[in-house]
Amino acid sequence: MSRTAWAARQDRKAPPPQDEEERLRELGYQPVLARRMGGFGNFAISFSVISVLSGCMTLYGFGLGTGGPAVMLWGWVGVGLFVLCVGLALAEVTSAYPTSGALYYMADRLGGRRWGWYTGWLNLLGLLGAIAGIDYGAALFTGAFLNLQFGFVPTPGSTFLIFLAILLLHATLNLFGVRLVSVLNSISVWWHLAGVAVIVGALAFIPDHHQSASFVFTEFVNDTGWANPFYVAAVGLLLAQYTFSGYDASAHLSEETSNASVSAAKGIVRAIWVSWIAGFALLAGLTFAIQDYAAVQGSATGVPPAQIFLDALGSGGATALLLVVIVAQLFCGNAEVAAASRMVFAFSRDNALPGSAVWRKVSSRTQTPVPAVWLSVVVAGVLALPSLYSATAYGAVTAINVIGITPAYAIPIYLRLRAGNRFEPGPWSLGRWSKPIGWIAVVWVAAVTVLFCLPQKSPVTIDSMNYAVIALAVVLLLASVWWYVARRSYGTPSAYGNAREQAEIAEGIV
Repeated sequence: MSRTAWAARQDRKAPPPQDEEERLRELGYQPVLARRMGGFGNFAISFSVISVLSGCMTLYGFGLGTGGPAVMLWGWVGVGLFVLCVGLALAEVTSAYPTSGALYYMADRLGGRRWGWYTGWLNLLGLLGAIAGIDYGAALFTGAFLNLQFGFVPTPGSTFLIFLAILLLHATLNLFGVRLVSVLNSISVWWHLAGVAVIVGALAFIPDHHQSASFVFTEFVNDTGWANPFYVAAVGLLLAQYTFSGYDASAHLSEETSNASVSAAKGIVRAIWVSWIAGFALLAGLTFAIQDYAAVQGSATGVPPAQIFLDALGSGGATALLLVVIVAQLFCGNAEVAAASRMVFAFSRDNALPGSAVWRKVSSRTQTPVPAVWLSVVVAGVLALPSLYSATAYGAVTAINVIGITPAYAIPIYLRLRAGNRFEPGPWSLGRWSKPIGWIAVVWVAAVTVLFCLPQKSPVTIDSMNYAVIALAVVLLLASVWWYVARRSYGTPSAYGNAREQAEIAEGIV
């Protein structure tokens, strides 16, 4: 085949990028956000939100007592595979509907207003729970760093103050506009990959003693109080499932991404498989380097990975690696605030939230939804308040993230399957694999949603209960009550239906 013929064939295979601003108008919205993010930046925000240096590290102590090494390593492999199916199916729907509203807009278009309404509230709960979980985890690691460096003794009160300072930092950074967010996320990708390589390399080559492969891949530990090992192993999957969340960030930033119909879909899938590989290496490296299992679980730093660093590398090495982890977690939290604030903006643009007229306003200078940023960090702070009183609250906060956001992933996938041939795919499609991958995703999400509503510790007391199910019930109740107040004003626009009105609303004109 001649070079000219080959080039012509490639051109037929790859249609030119569609006009994303025109596509947004077709979906009913007038563009008001700055489209300054490229394909790598879109991938970077989901990769930063997944953040194996945040999720794996902050819940590592939870995993040590909830199934131990075997569940952490094999759970990571299995959960990663199922999450990849969810991501693939979600990417296909994202390609068809590249808007900031993302999941709830997809559900509204495919299933109707009520489907969109409840999907939006679940998505919002999950995103705000993610900010709380990520930034509180960063506060825990900051306390451990201060303990090693200065002898600071972390308390629930001091940790919460650090958490509030981190929330304030992330709100401030997000007020400067999406270009800064994109740059920080691009740096974050390389920081995470290099950080995992440095941590795994240091733990592999410096310590004299390592655990055996048999210990790392088969050792089962149960400190939950529950007798059934299958139940314990299932609850222990929270570490992996919590880490593998937030990849809808690529969809929420699609109105600020070039060629979003393809870039956002690719960003979701790429973020998952890169994190899958990096996370497995990180978990294996940490577990091989454990010197004293009991000492790691009861670490005075309050953070088991910090004790692994300390025992294996000494004070200087531990301090250096903790800094690597903390910076990665700060990148992660910043990306999550960006994603959550766009969801608040989009939901308010369609009049779904109390006070929508405030939260949908966009800064004329930075083209950033400033009030939505502040609302996101304030609600995240409120969600973490129980950590002042309960030692198990952090596990519940992470469960809030999982049981809020994970069902929201599955709803548009299910509705896409139900729509059959009525669904018009975007330029990124799974083709004949769409149905089998979609049904695997829906069944998996249904299972983990039930699973993470269950108690994590026995006996179940006020201190040890999993209050994530209460948070879920409160949000669903609030959504149901508010539906009867706002159902006449709520609604996503029809094609070209009110694009000009949407622009005026977003600018605070009406």
